[in-house]
Amino acid sequence: MSRRGFVAAAAGIAAAAIVGCAPKSGRALAGGFVDDGGARGHRLRDGARFPAPRRTVRMPLVIVGGGVAGLSAAWRLAKRGFDGFALLELEDRAGGNARWGENEVSAYPWAAHYVPVPGRETVLVRELFEELGVWKDGGWDETVLVQAPKERLYRFGAWREGLREPLMDSAADRAEFRRFDQEMAEMRATGAFTLPLSAGARPSPLDGGSMARWLDERGFRSPALRWYVDYACRDDYGALAADVSAWAGVHYFASRPPEDDELGPLAWPEGNGWIVRRLMERLGRFVSTGTTVHRVERRGAGMRVLAGDAEYVCDAVVWAAPSFVASRVVEGAPAVDFAYSPWLTANLTLDRWPGENGFPPAWDNVIANSPGLGYVVANHQTLRTFQDRWVWTYYHALAHASPSAARRSLLAGTWRDAADAVLADLERAHPDVRRCVRRIDIMRMGHAMVRPTPGFLASPARLQLRAAAGPVFYAHSDLSGLSLFEEAQSRGVTAAERALAYLGGGAGDEP
Repeated sequence: MSRRGFVAAAAGIAAAAIVGCAPKSGRALAGGFVDDGGARGHRLRDGARFPAPRRTVRMPLVIVGGGVAGLSAAWRLAKRGFDGFALLELEDRAGGNARWGENEVSAYPWAAHYVPVPGRETVLVRELFEELGVWKDGGWDETVLVQAPKERLYRFGAWREGLREPLMDSAADRAEFRRFDQEMAEMRATGAFTLPLSAGARPSPLDGGSMARWLDERGFRSPALRWYVDYACRDDYGALAADVSAWAGVHYFASRPPEDDELGPLAWPEGNGWIVRRLMERLGRFVSTGTTVHRVERRGAGMRVLAGDAEYVCDAVVWAAPSFVASRVVEGAPAVDFAYSPWLTANLTLDRWPGENGFPPAWDNVIANSPGLGYVVANHQTLRTFQDRWVWTYYHALAHASPSAARRSLLAGTWRDAADAVLADLERAHPDVRRCVRRIDIMRMGHAMVRPTPGFLASPARLQLRAAAGPVFYAHSDLSGLSLFEEAQSRGVTAAERALAYLGGGAGDEP
Protein backbone atom coordinates (compact mmCIF):
# COMPACT_ATOMS: atom_id res chain seq x y z
CA MET A 1 0.00 0.00 0.00
CA SER A 2 1.35 3.43 -0.93
CA ARG A 3 1.81 6.13 1.70
CA ARG A 4 -1.02 8.12 0.15
CA GLY A 5 -3.24 5.06 0.13
CA PHE A 6 -2.45 4.30 3.77
CA VAL A 7 -3.19 7.85 4.90
CA ALA A 8 -6.49 7.87 3.03
CA ALA A 9 -7.52 4.55 4.53
CA ALA A 10 -6.34 5.38 8.04
CA ALA A 11 -8.13 8.70 7.95
CA GLY A 12 -11.36 7.38 6.46
CA ILE A 13 -13.39 6.31 9.48
CA ALA A 14 -16.96 6.82 10.67
CA ALA A 15 -18.84 6.87 13.94
CA ALA A 16 -20.45 3.47 14.44
CA ALA A 17 -19.29 0.45 16.40
CA ILE A 18 -18.86 -2.60 14.17
CA VAL A 19 -18.33 -6.26 14.82
CA GLY A 20 -17.14 -8.14 11.75
CA CYS A 21 -14.26 -10.10 10.29
CA ALA A 22 -10.71 -8.91 10.09
CA PRO A 23 -10.04 -8.00 6.46
CA LYS A 24 -7.87 -10.56 4.64
CA SER A 25 -8.44 -13.15 7.35
CA GLY A 26 -11.37 -15.24 8.47
CA ARG A 27 -10.93 -14.41 12.14
CA ALA A 28 -13.71 -12.50 13.91
CA LEU A 29 -12.58 -9.01 14.83
CA ALA A 30 -14.51 -6.88 17.29
CA GLY A 31 -14.21 -3.16 17.87
CA GLY A 32 -15.50 0.27 17.03
CA PHE A 33 -15.08 3.95 17.80
CA VAL A 34 -14.80 5.09 21.41
CA ASP A 35 -15.09 8.39 23.30
CA ASP A 36 -16.36 9.89 20.07
CA GLY A 37 -17.36 13.28 21.46
CA GLY A 38 -16.81 15.29 18.31
CA ALA A 39 -20.54 15.74 17.73
CA ARG A 40 -20.81 17.85 20.90
CA GLY A 41 -18.05 20.14 19.78
CA HIS A 42 -19.56 20.40 16.31
CA ARG A 43 -22.78 21.73 17.82
CA LEU A 44 -20.74 24.70 19.02
CA ARG A 45 -19.07 25.00 15.63
CA ASP A 46 -22.42 24.97 13.83
CA GLY A 47 -24.09 27.48 16.13
CA ALA A 48 -26.72 25.04 17.42
CA ARG A 49 -29.46 26.27 19.73
CA PHE A 50 -29.24 25.17 23.35
CA PRO A 51 -32.15 25.02 25.82
CA ALA A 52 -32.66 27.76 28.36
CA PRO A 53 -31.15 26.99 31.78
CA ARG A 54 -33.43 25.44 34.38
CA ARG A 55 -31.29 26.16 37.41
CA THR A 56 -28.84 28.77 38.63
CA VAL A 57 -25.60 27.96 40.41
CA ARG A 58 -23.70 30.72 42.18
CA MET A 59 -20.00 30.02 42.33
CA PRO A 60 -17.00 32.38 42.65
CA LEU A 61 -14.99 30.59 39.94
CA VAL A 62 -15.73 28.24 37.05
CA ILE A 63 -13.09 26.18 35.23
CA VAL A 64 -14.02 25.19 31.67
CA GLY A 65 -12.18 22.10 30.46
CA GLY A 66 -11.16 18.98 32.35
CA GLY A 67 -7.91 18.10 30.64
CA VAL A 68 -4.56 18.36 32.38
CA ALA A 69 -4.68 22.18 32.36
CA GLY A 70 -8.12 22.34 33.97
CA LEU A 71 -7.35 19.62 36.50
CA SER A 72 -4.07 21.35 37.36
CA ALA A 73 -5.92 24.61 37.97
CA ALA A 74 -8.30 22.72 40.27
CA TRP A 75 -5.37 21.02 42.00
CA ARG A 76 -3.75 24.38 42.75
CA LEU A 77 -7.00 25.97 43.97
CA ALA A 78 -7.66 23.06 46.32
CA LYS A 79 -4.11 23.21 47.66
CA ARG A 80 -4.60 26.90 48.33
CA GLY A 81 -7.61 26.05 50.45
CA PHE A 82 -10.09 27.48 47.94
CA ASP A 83 -13.14 25.33 47.24
CA GLY A 84 -15.51 27.86 45.68
CA PHE A 85 -15.20 26.52 42.15
CA ALA A 86 -16.69 24.05 39.69
CA LEU A 87 -14.96 22.33 36.78
CA LEU A 88 -17.07 21.62 33.67
CA GLU A 89 -15.91 19.08 31.07
CA LEU A 90 -17.45 18.39 27.64
CA GLU A 91 -16.49 14.71 27.45
CA ASP A 92 -17.95 11.94 29.55
CA ARG A 93 -14.55 11.40 31.18
CA ALA A 94 -12.06 14.00 32.33
CA GLY A 95 -8.46 13.91 31.17
CA GLY A 96 -8.42 15.38 27.66
CA ASN A 97 -5.37 13.95 25.90
CA ALA A 98 -4.63 11.95 29.07
CA ARG A 99 -7.82 9.88 28.87
CA TRP A 100 -7.52 6.12 29.13
CA GLY A 101 -9.43 2.89 28.70
CA GLU A 102 -9.34 -0.55 30.27
CA ASN A 103 -10.31 -4.10 29.45
CA GLU A 104 -9.79 -7.54 30.98
CA VAL A 105 -6.17 -7.59 29.78
CA SER A 106 -4.86 -4.15 30.76
CA ALA A 107 -5.48 -0.48 31.20
CA TYR A 108 -4.24 1.53 28.21
CA PRO A 109 -3.81 5.14 27.08
CA TRP A 110 -5.75 6.93 24.37
CA ALA A 111 -3.12 9.59 23.77
CA ALA A 112 -0.44 10.84 26.19
CA HIS A 113 1.40 7.79 27.48
CA TYR A 114 4.40 9.08 29.45
CA VAL A 115 6.00 12.01 31.25
CA PRO A 116 9.75 12.61 30.86
CA VAL A 117 11.69 12.46 34.11
CA PRO A 118 11.22 16.01 35.43
CA GLY A 119 14.27 18.25 35.40
CA ARG A 120 15.06 20.80 38.09
CA GLU A 121 13.05 23.49 36.27
CA THR A 122 9.83 21.47 36.30
CA VAL A 123 9.09 22.34 39.90
CA LEU A 124 5.34 21.82 39.63
CA VAL A 125 5.67 18.36 38.11
CA ARG A 126 8.02 17.34 40.91
CA GLU A 127 5.62 18.78 43.48
CA LEU A 128 2.72 16.78 42.07
CA PHE A 129 4.71 13.57 41.77
CA GLU A 130 5.93 13.84 45.33
CA GLU A 131 2.32 14.23 46.43
CA LEU A 132 1.31 11.17 44.37
CA GLY A 133 4.20 9.06 45.70
CA VAL A 134 6.06 8.85 42.40
CA TRP A 135 8.99 10.74 43.93
CA LYS A 136 9.78 9.45 47.41
CA ASP A 137 12.77 9.01 49.69
CA GLY A 138 14.91 11.09 47.37
CA GLY A 139 14.34 8.99 44.24
CA TRP A 140 11.85 7.92 41.60
CA ASP A 141 9.57 4.95 42.18
CA GLU A 142 11.28 2.33 40.03
CA THR A 143 7.97 0.69 39.16
CA VAL A 144 6.99 3.71 37.06
CA LEU A 145 10.30 4.13 35.25
CA VAL A 146 9.97 2.46 31.86
CA GLN A 147 11.20 -1.10 32.14
CA ALA A 148 13.80 -2.44 29.74
CA PRO A 149 13.81 -2.88 26.87
CA LYS A 150 12.58 0.67 26.30
CA GLU A 151 12.49 1.11 22.53
CA ARG A 152 13.31 -0.56 19.26
CA LEU A 153 13.15 0.20 15.53
CA TYR A 154 12.08 -2.07 12.68
CA ARG A 155 14.20 -1.56 9.58
CA PHE A 156 15.46 -3.75 6.75
CA GLY A 157 13.43 -6.75 7.89
CA ALA A 158 14.46 -6.88 11.54
CA TRP A 159 13.99 -5.16 14.89
CA ARG A 160 17.01 -3.46 16.42
CA GLU A 161 17.41 -1.86 19.84
CA GLY A 162 17.00 1.92 20.12
CA LEU A 163 15.66 4.51 17.70
CA ARG A 164 18.85 6.27 16.64
CA GLU A 165 21.61 3.68 16.36
CA PRO A 166 19.73 1.49 13.87
CA LEU A 167 19.54 4.46 11.50
CA MET A 168 23.26 5.11 11.26
CA ASP A 169 24.34 3.17 8.19
CA SER A 170 27.55 5.07 7.50
CA ALA A 171 30.27 7.18 9.03
CA ALA A 172 28.62 10.21 7.42
CA ASP A 173 25.36 9.45 9.23
CA ARG A 174 27.14 9.09 12.55
CA ALA A 175 29.03 12.35 12.00
CA GLU A 176 25.81 14.25 11.28
CA PHE A 177 24.10 12.84 14.37
CA ARG A 178 27.10 13.92 16.48
CA ARG A 179 27.04 17.41 14.98
CA PHE A 180 23.29 17.66 15.50
CA ASP A 181 23.66 16.59 19.14
CA GLN A 182 26.35 19.20 19.65
CA GLU A 183 24.18 21.96 18.21
CA MET A 184 21.29 20.89 20.43
CA ALA A 185 23.60 20.95 23.47
CA GLU A 186 24.64 24.49 22.57
CA MET A 187 20.99 25.50 22.19
CA ARG A 188 20.21 23.95 25.56
CA ALA A 189 23.03 25.89 27.19
CA THR A 190 21.47 29.21 26.13
CA GLY A 191 18.58 28.65 28.58
CA ALA A 192 16.13 29.72 25.86
CA PHE A 193 14.49 26.29 25.56
CA THR A 194 12.88 25.28 28.84
CA LEU A 195 10.04 23.15 30.14
CA PRO A 196 7.80 24.71 31.06
CA LEU A 197 8.28 27.83 28.97
CA SER A 198 7.72 29.91 32.10
CA ALA A 199 11.02 28.58 33.48
CA GLY A 200 12.92 30.96 31.24
CA ALA A 201 12.22 30.31 27.57
CA ARG A 202 12.60 33.38 25.39
CA PRO A 203 11.26 34.46 21.97
CA SER A 204 13.43 33.19 19.17
CA PRO A 205 14.08 34.14 15.53
CA LEU A 206 13.92 30.40 14.86
CA ASP A 207 10.14 30.77 14.99
CA GLY A 208 10.22 32.48 11.60
CA GLY A 209 11.04 29.39 9.52
CA SER A 210 10.43 25.66 9.45
CA MET A 211 12.52 22.94 11.05
CA ALA A 212 13.12 21.41 7.63
CA ARG A 213 14.52 24.69 6.36
CA TRP A 214 16.72 25.00 9.45
CA LEU A 215 18.18 21.57 8.72
CA ASP A 216 18.84 22.68 5.15
CA GLU A 217 20.54 25.87 6.26
CA ARG A 218 22.71 24.02 8.76
CA GLY A 219 23.80 21.53 6.10
CA PHE A 220 22.18 18.42 7.57
CA ARG A 221 21.74 16.08 4.61
CA SER A 222 21.72 12.59 6.15
CA PRO A 223 18.43 10.84 5.21
CA ALA A 224 18.64 8.98 8.53
CA LEU A 225 18.87 12.17 10.59
CA ARG A 226 16.20 13.89 8.50
CA TRP A 227 13.82 10.97 9.06
CA TYR A 228 14.54 10.96 12.79
CA VAL A 229 13.83 14.68 13.16
CA ASP A 230 10.68 14.33 11.06
CA TYR A 231 9.54 11.45 13.26
CA ALA A 232 10.12 13.58 16.39
CA CYS A 233 7.99 16.39 14.96
CA ARG A 234 5.18 14.01 14.04
CA ASP A 235 5.39 12.42 17.48
CA ASP A 236 5.18 15.63 19.53
CA TYR A 237 3.36 17.99 17.17
CA GLY A 238 1.46 15.77 14.73
CA ALA A 239 3.17 17.54 11.83
CA LEU A 240 6.07 17.15 9.43
CA ALA A 241 9.32 19.02 10.03
CA ALA A 242 8.42 21.14 6.99
CA ASP A 243 5.25 22.32 8.79
CA VAL A 244 6.73 22.96 12.26
CA SER A 245 8.67 26.05 13.24
CA ALA A 246 12.40 25.62 13.79
CA TRP A 247 11.85 26.94 17.31
CA ALA A 248 9.50 24.04 18.10
CA GLY A 249 11.72 21.50 16.34
CA VAL A 250 14.78 22.60 18.29
CA HIS A 251 12.76 22.79 21.51
CA TYR A 252 11.94 19.08 21.22
CA PHE A 253 15.64 18.22 21.47
CA ALA A 254 17.05 21.12 23.50
CA SER A 255 14.53 21.37 26.33
CA ARG A 256 15.55 18.20 28.18
CA PRO A 257 19.02 16.99 29.11
CA PRO A 258 19.92 13.57 27.61
CA GLU A 259 20.34 12.02 31.05
CA ASP A 260 16.61 12.47 31.71
CA ASP A 261 15.82 10.27 28.70
CA GLU A 262 18.38 7.71 29.82
CA LEU A 263 16.70 7.34 33.22
CA GLY A 264 13.08 7.53 32.15
CA PRO A 265 10.53 8.28 31.05
CA LEU A 266 7.81 7.73 33.65
CA ALA A 267 4.99 5.55 32.36
CA TRP A 268 1.99 3.51 33.47
CA PRO A 269 -0.20 0.97 31.62
CA GLU A 270 -2.89 3.64 31.14
CA GLY A 271 -0.30 6.30 30.32
CA ASN A 272 -0.99 9.72 31.78
CA GLY A 273 -4.45 8.50 32.63
CA TRP A 274 -2.85 7.25 35.85
CA ILE A 275 -2.20 10.86 36.85
CA VAL A 276 -5.77 11.81 35.97
CA ARG A 277 -7.08 8.96 38.12
CA ARG A 278 -5.12 10.22 41.11
CA LEU A 279 -6.22 13.81 40.58
CA MET A 280 -9.85 12.80 40.20
CA GLU A 281 -9.68 10.92 43.52
CA ARG A 282 -8.86 14.28 45.10
CA LEU A 283 -10.91 16.62 42.93
CA GLY A 284 -13.83 14.57 41.61
CA ARG A 285 -16.36 16.37 43.80
CA PHE A 286 -15.69 19.58 41.86
CA VAL A 287 -15.98 18.02 38.38
CA SER A 288 -19.05 17.73 36.15
CA THR A 289 -18.45 15.69 32.99
CA GLY A 290 -20.64 15.43 29.89
CA THR A 291 -21.38 19.13 30.26
CA THR A 292 -21.25 21.37 27.20
CA VAL A 293 -20.35 24.97 27.98
CA HIS A 294 -21.95 26.90 25.14
CA ARG A 295 -21.75 30.50 26.29
CA VAL A 296 -19.50 32.57 28.57
CA GLU A 297 -20.45 36.22 28.83
CA ARG A 298 -20.25 39.21 31.12
CA ARG A 299 -23.00 39.83 33.59
CA GLY A 300 -22.51 43.16 35.30
CA ALA A 301 -19.19 43.02 37.11
CA GLY A 302 -19.11 39.23 36.93
CA MET A 303 -19.60 36.40 34.47
CA ARG A 304 -22.38 34.12 33.29
CA VAL A 305 -21.54 30.59 32.12
CA LEU A 306 -24.24 28.59 30.34
CA ALA A 307 -23.61 24.86 30.53
CA GLY A 308 -25.96 21.93 30.19
CA ASP A 309 -29.17 22.78 32.01
CA ALA A 310 -27.49 25.28 34.32
CA GLU A 311 -26.55 28.92 34.46
CA TYR A 312 -23.40 29.53 36.53
CA VAL A 313 -23.14 33.03 37.95
CA CYS A 314 -19.53 33.66 38.93
CA ASP A 315 -16.84 36.28 39.33
CA ALA A 316 -14.10 34.69 37.20
CA VAL A 317 -13.53 31.93 34.67
CA VAL A 318 -10.46 29.79 33.94
CA TRP A 319 -10.76 28.74 30.29
CA ALA A 320 -8.81 25.47 30.04
CA ALA A 321 -10.48 24.19 26.86
CA PRO A 322 -8.81 24.66 23.45
CA SER A 323 -8.41 28.30 22.49
CA PHE A 324 -10.15 27.96 19.13
CA VAL A 325 -13.34 26.95 20.97
CA ALA A 326 -13.17 30.13 23.07
CA SER A 327 -13.70 32.26 19.97
CA ARG A 328 -17.08 30.55 19.49
CA VAL A 329 -18.15 30.57 23.14
CA VAL A 330 -16.50 33.36 25.14
CA GLU A 331 -17.77 36.88 24.66
CA GLY A 332 -14.95 39.08 23.33
CA ALA A 333 -12.44 36.26 22.79
CA PRO A 334 -10.32 36.74 19.66
CA ALA A 335 -10.49 34.35 16.73
CA VAL A 336 -7.31 32.28 16.83
CA ASP A 337 -5.22 31.37 13.82
CA PHE A 338 -3.78 28.21 15.37
CA ALA A 339 -3.53 24.97 13.40
CA TYR A 340 -4.50 21.74 15.16
CA SER A 341 -3.24 18.29 14.17
CA PRO A 342 -5.69 15.40 13.68
CA TRP A 343 -4.79 11.96 15.05
CA LEU A 344 -5.98 8.39 14.92
CA THR A 345 -5.22 6.15 17.90
CA ALA A 346 -6.04 2.46 18.09
CA ASN A 347 -5.89 0.01 20.96
CA LEU A 348 -5.44 -3.57 19.77
CA THR A 349 -6.08 -6.58 22.01
CA LEU A 350 -3.96 -9.60 21.04
CA ASP A 351 -4.44 -13.21 22.11
CA ARG A 352 -0.80 -13.97 21.35
CA TRP A 353 2.35 -12.14 20.32
CA PRO A 354 2.83 -12.25 16.53
CA GLY A 355 5.91 -13.57 14.83
CA GLU A 356 8.83 -11.22 14.29
CA ASN A 357 12.57 -11.04 13.73
CA GLY A 358 15.40 -9.42 15.66
CA PHE A 359 15.54 -7.55 18.97
CA PRO A 360 12.84 -8.65 21.48
CA PRO A 361 9.66 -6.66 22.24
CA ALA A 362 10.04 -3.26 23.87
CA TRP A 363 7.77 -0.65 25.41
CA ASP A 364 7.96 1.64 22.35
CA ASN A 365 8.06 -0.05 18.94
CA VAL A 366 8.63 2.08 15.83
CA ILE A 367 8.57 1.03 12.17
CA ALA A 368 11.01 3.02 10.03
CA ASN A 369 9.59 4.86 7.01
CA SER A 370 6.02 4.21 8.09
CA PRO A 371 3.49 7.05 8.01
CA GLY A 372 2.40 5.84 11.45
CA LEU A 373 4.30 6.30 14.70
CA GLY A 374 4.38 2.67 15.82
CA TYR A 375 2.90 1.25 18.98
CA VAL A 376 3.40 1.19 22.73
CA VAL A 377 2.76 -2.02 24.66
CA ALA A 378 0.34 -0.97 27.37
CA ASN A 379 1.00 -3.93 29.67
CA HIS A 380 4.78 -3.72 29.26
CA GLN A 381 4.73 -1.91 32.63
CA THR A 382 2.77 -4.56 34.46
CA LEU A 383 4.43 -6.38 37.35
CA ARG A 384 2.94 -9.75 36.36
CA THR A 385 5.51 -12.50 35.91
CA PHE A 386 3.59 -14.14 33.05
CA GLN A 387 1.48 -12.65 30.27
CA ASP A 388 -0.14 -14.39 27.34
CA ARG A 389 -2.38 -11.54 26.11
CA TRP A 390 -1.43 -8.04 25.15
CA VAL A 391 -2.72 -4.55 24.42
CA TRP A 392 -0.91 -2.40 21.88
CA THR A 393 -1.61 1.32 21.59
CA TYR A 394 -1.00 2.37 17.99
CA TYR A 395 -0.51 6.03 17.04
CA HIS A 396 -0.95 7.74 13.71
CA ALA A 397 -0.67 11.51 13.27
CA LEU A 398 -2.36 12.50 10.02
CA ALA A 399 0.54 14.75 9.09
CA HIS A 400 0.79 14.09 5.37
CA ALA A 401 -2.34 16.08 4.50
CA SER A 402 -3.54 19.50 5.54
CA PRO A 403 -5.34 19.49 8.91
CA SER A 404 -8.68 20.43 7.36
CA ALA A 405 -8.45 17.73 4.66
CA ALA A 406 -7.39 15.13 7.22
CA ARG A 407 -10.28 16.06 9.52
CA ARG A 408 -12.77 15.68 6.67
CA SER A 409 -11.35 12.26 5.83
CA LEU A 410 -11.43 11.32 9.48
CA LEU A 411 -15.23 11.32 9.29
CA ALA A 412 -15.66 9.86 5.83
CA GLY A 413 -14.98 6.10 5.89
CA THR A 414 -15.70 3.15 8.14
CA TRP A 415 -14.16 1.53 11.17
CA ARG A 416 -13.36 -1.46 8.97
CA ASP A 417 -11.27 0.76 6.65
CA ALA A 418 -9.33 2.18 9.58
CA ALA A 419 -8.77 -1.22 11.23
CA ASP A 420 -7.47 -2.62 7.94
CA ALA A 421 -5.08 0.33 7.53
CA VAL A 422 -3.71 -0.12 11.04
CA LEU A 423 -3.14 -3.83 10.47
CA ALA A 424 -1.57 -3.20 7.06
CA ASP A 425 0.99 -0.91 8.67
CA LEU A 426 1.76 -3.40 11.46
CA GLU A 427 2.13 -6.21 8.92
CA ARG A 428 5.37 -4.59 7.79
CA ALA A 429 6.97 -5.88 10.98
CA HIS A 430 4.50 -8.60 12.05
CA PRO A 431 3.32 -10.55 8.98
CA ASP A 432 0.83 -12.69 10.93
CA VAL A 433 -0.59 -9.93 13.14
CA ARG A 434 -4.11 -10.37 11.72
CA ARG A 435 -4.23 -13.88 13.18
CA CYS A 436 -3.33 -12.56 16.64
CA VAL A 437 -5.66 -9.56 17.07
CA ARG A 438 -9.20 -10.11 18.28
CA ARG A 439 -10.28 -6.51 18.93
CA ILE A 440 -9.40 -3.04 17.66
CA ASP A 441 -10.91 0.05 19.29
CA ILE A 442 -10.21 3.37 17.59
CA MET A 443 -10.34 6.97 18.73
CA ARG A 444 -10.36 9.83 16.23
CA MET A 445 -9.23 13.23 17.41
CA GLY A 446 -9.83 16.00 14.90
CA HIS A 447 -8.03 18.65 16.96
CA ALA A 448 -5.69 16.47 19.01
CA MET A 449 -2.94 19.02 19.57
CA VAL A 450 -1.87 22.49 18.55
CA ARG A 451 0.58 22.60 15.65
CA PRO A 452 3.42 25.11 16.26
CA THR A 453 3.69 26.39 12.70
CA PRO A 454 6.26 29.04 11.71
CA GLY A 455 5.32 32.38 13.26
CA PHE A 456 3.27 30.81 16.05
CA LEU A 457 5.01 32.65 18.88
CA ALA A 458 4.16 36.02 17.32
CA SER A 459 0.49 35.22 16.76
CA PRO A 460 -1.54 38.30 17.88
CA ALA A 461 -4.37 36.11 19.17
CA ARG A 462 -1.93 34.04 21.22
CA LEU A 463 -0.40 37.14 22.77
CA GLN A 464 -3.83 38.60 23.52
CA LEU A 465 -5.09 35.44 25.21
CA ARG A 466 -1.90 34.99 27.19
CA ALA A 467 -2.10 38.56 28.50
CA ALA A 468 -5.80 38.46 29.46
CA ALA A 469 -6.13 40.02 32.91
CA GLY A 470 -9.59 38.72 33.79
CA PRO A 471 -12.29 38.01 34.53
CA VAL A 472 -11.45 35.23 31.99
CA PHE A 473 -8.02 33.60 32.33
CA TYR A 474 -6.80 31.33 29.54
CA ALA A 475 -4.98 28.16 30.52
CA HIS A 476 -4.82 25.68 27.63
CA SER A 477 -1.43 24.31 26.58
CA ASP A 478 -2.10 25.45 23.01
CA LEU A 479 -0.99 28.92 24.15
CA SER A 480 2.50 27.42 24.42
CA GLY A 481 2.39 25.66 21.08
CA LEU A 482 3.40 22.50 22.94
CA SER A 483 0.87 19.82 23.82
CA LEU A 484 2.94 18.57 26.73
CA PHE A 485 2.04 17.63 30.29
CA GLU A 486 4.51 20.15 31.73
CA GLU A 487 3.00 23.02 29.72
CA ALA A 488 -0.61 22.10 30.46
CA GLN A 489 0.12 21.85 34.17
CA SER A 490 2.02 25.14 34.24
CA ARG A 491 -0.69 26.98 32.30
CA GLY A 492 -3.41 25.62 34.58
CA VAL A 493 -1.60 26.48 37.81
CA THR A 494 -0.68 29.97 36.57
CA ALA A 495 -4.27 30.71 35.56
CA ALA A 496 -5.52 29.50 38.96
CA GLU A 497 -3.07 31.75 40.79
CA ARG A 498 -4.05 34.75 38.67
CA ALA A 499 -7.73 34.04 39.18
CA LEU A 500 -7.25 33.87 42.94
CA ALA A 501 -5.44 37.20 42.89
CA TYR A 502 -8.26 38.67 40.80
CA LEU A 503 -10.80 37.43 43.32
CA GLY A 504 -8.87 39.15 46.07
CA GLY A 505 -7.23 36.17 47.68
CA GLY A 506 -9.57 34.38 50.01
CA ALA A 507 -7.32 31.32 50.04
CA GLY A 508 -5.43 29.76 52.85
CA ASP A 509 -1.72 29.09 52.89
CA GLU A 510 -0.47 26.32 50.65
CA PRO A 511 -0.20 23.05 52.57
